[in-house]
Amino acid sequence: MDHEPVLAREARDLLLPALEHGGVVVDGTLGRGGHARLILDGAPEAELVGIDRDPEALEACRTNLAAYSERVRFVRDDFARLSSVLERLGIAAVRGVLLDLGVSSPQLDEAHRGFSFRGDGPLDMRMDPTQRLSAAGVVNDYPVLELERVLRSYGEERYARRVARAIVRARPLSTTTELAEVVAGAVPAASRRTGGHPARRTFQGIRIEVNDELGELQRALPQVVDALEPGGRVVVISYHSLEDRIVKRFFNESAKGCVCPPDFPVCRCDAQASLRVITRSTVRPRSEEIERNPRASAAKLRAAERVSAEAAPLPGERKAS
Repeated sequence: MDHEPVLAREARDLLLPALEHGGVVVDGTLGRGGHARLILDGAPEAELVGIDRDPEALEACRTNLAAYSERVRFVRDDFARLSSVLERLGIAAVRGVLLDLGVSSPQLDEAHRGFSFRGDGPLDMRMDPTQRLSAAGVVNDYPVLELERVLRSYGEERYARRVARAIVRARPLSTTTELAEVVAGAVPAASRRTGGHPARRTFQGIRIEVNDELGELQRALPQVVDALEPGGRVVVISYHSLEDRIVKRFFNESAKGCVCPPDFPVCRCDAQASLRVITRSTVRPRSEEIERNPRASAAKLRAAERVSAEAAPLPGERKAS
């Protein structure tokens, strides 16, 4: 199945003002290159650094973006190592960064990757197939309390304890079908009738654990700010509340500036805002996009712009409220 990029035009339109005169833009989750193609078309003077830790995605993208090969550099790495990637490439600063988080449609649709409860495949779920930890390791080796933590914290699974205990009793498990059946049997019948497939949250939690998705995001965001030139923009598309909460909190904290108590007559913390939030409300897919691509329904987009030091309050000066 072809991968249709989610909120692609919205992401492009938010990035293009920063690329009006060219510069470097980073697609930290290159995937099949759908977002990248739109950005390159809209900013004909820009160059793109495409990062992905999935070698299958990079290989496909080299073909998909062949027409732009002179303006694209492909990097197999993790966006949480953005600073080192840019240093290796000799790039001091960039004009834009896009992060489209989570798992892609091709990864879900290819059963051998083990991401989906709908197909029969190995318990894998690794975005980087060379890493050591896989879903099989989480499912078969984690102690029950640790497995419960993963399902509750990352899968937001209401019945995490019941599901974790059922998985431990059923060990060893080797396929996604086996895991999905065990989870479905552990979830109460009344809950199985609503909210989609009963294994959805368990698979989400295990996938996040395997790929350290929340940790990667938390490590990446400060590097994104450091990499952006003043006026450069960052766009992040997330697909569940855990990711979106991290992005929202980071953007808001980075846009605060002074954190002195309100009764202080002058600022004494010398804190300066590094970002300006440019999406005051979350951008969601239009109904037409969701109808065309149901997987887009959970997507949320947030964007911010790098603020120059000159635009931030001076030491001892409080921002207007």
